[in-house]
Amino acid sequence: MKITINEELRSFVDPLTAIEYAALERSLLAEGCRDALVLWGDTLIDGHNRYEICQRHGIEFKTVQNTTFASLEDVMLWMIDNHLARRSVSDYQRGVLALRKKNIVSTRMMQRAEQPAAEEGDAPKVPEPPPWNTREDIAKAARVSSNTISQIERIQKAATPELVEAVRTGTISINAAANVAQLPEAMQVAAVAGGRKELQQAARQVREQKAATRPRKEPKEDTDAEAGEPASTEDQLRAQVAVLRARVDELSAENRALREQLGSQG
Repeated sequence: MKITINEELRSFVDPLTAIEYAALERSLLAEGCRDALVLWGDTLIDGHNRYEICQRHGIEFKTVQNTTFASLEDVMLWMIDNHLARRSVSDYQRGVLALRKKNIVSTRMMQRAEQPAAEEGDAPKVPEPPPWNTREDIAKAARVSSNTISQIERIQKAATPELVEAVRTGTISINAAANVAQLPEAMQVAAVAGGRKELQQAARQVREQKAATRPRKEPKEDTDAEAGEPASTEDQLRAQVAVLRARVDELSAENRALREQLGSQG
């Protein structure tokens, strides 16, 4: 039986962790492949990990055809909906999948709008699902907040592959990763190499920098009775300290990145 792996479709499946993969492998070796792999023609659309393990160990498996799709885009949307419905999928991956669905649906709607109107007597077109025009629609599908979707978009645009892998595996939270993604690439890589604590420190550095540069409220006339200084002056001093600390952290991260680079060259 010929089975084709479409790498674009395979990328929709979040890779299993080493522990999850080992557990699936033990289950298949002990009980066999009980669930049929789903094909569209000869293209595998569900069961990629099971297929790989079965092929490696010579485990028999069954297949079933899904013939309801008219295009590869239909397959993509079906796979996305399948994964969005699974509780084991992380918030980050659900957000990524929901954004992919939004792009597919929006592109399809634009293409259909550019096509000439159907003449009378032509077969009626199948109605399309409404486009996701708001971040709230995407967040609802992904079962996360609108703010989380914004953070995932920021990660997708600016994060290095190392940082994406860190948030995907849960080493760093979505919120913290969105902050670290605003740093230069070398600093992102150095932070990931430093582990969880280094990532948290990098995220805190970005937050402090943003807080220090945020426009401040008009100073009040009140003074601190004990210090004898206006409250606004104290706030300004704290902000300046935060900026200096952030700059020190930034320089330290750059130095670490340079040392690692020199070490690898040596």
